[in-house]
Amino acid sequence: MNNRSIALIDVNNFYVSCERVFNPKLEGRPVVVLSNNDGCAVARSNEVKALGVKMGQPWFQLKDLARKHGIIAYSSNYALYADMSNRVMSILGMFSPEQEIYSIDECFLDLTGFKRHSHTSYGQKIRKRIKQWTGLPVCVGIGQTKTLAKLANHIAKKNPEFNGVCDLSSLSLEQQANWFQRRAMIFSGV
Repeated sequence: MNNRSIALIDVNNFYVSCERVFNPKLEGRPVVVLSNNDGCAVARSNEVKALGVKMGQPWFQLKDLARKHGIIAYSSNYALYADMSNRVMSILGMFSPEQEIYSIDECFLDLTGFKRHSHTSYGQKIRKRIKQWTGLPVCVGIGQTKTLAKLANHIAKKNPEFNGVCDLSSLSLEQQANWFQRRAMIFSGV
């Protein structure tokens, strides 16, 4: 039996969220961040995703949709995103002595042996601290492996009933099986 507990913390719509921190009027509006030379969409707000815009979709294909729905486009600001990432990772390092930065907006924390709080409440504490100190929204997924933490993070992000934190070990085996089955159906296109 694996008694490890790994958390994956992922900033939601990272580049868009960074832009919103410095321009709060963008909150709730459809926003896309474009790649170098404004070629294609590299980050999309939930509002843009709901319009069917795909990651990597060329900007020239989106111009009519942008006019119709008021999509706001930003050129990438990698210096800003790197600075915000460093802030997030620094804060996350306060929550576990074992931290693995996975990408610019994702980080694994080893929570094995943390008994003081439930992992779900600890995840909520992480979310609150990141939001308060950086303005960025995050979701937290917790599982026995990095893969399961990634799946739990996806569940937390896509299902509002989890309030941004999903600890797979807090779910019954039947609930876990249902979530795995739903995820498998998404991957298979059913």
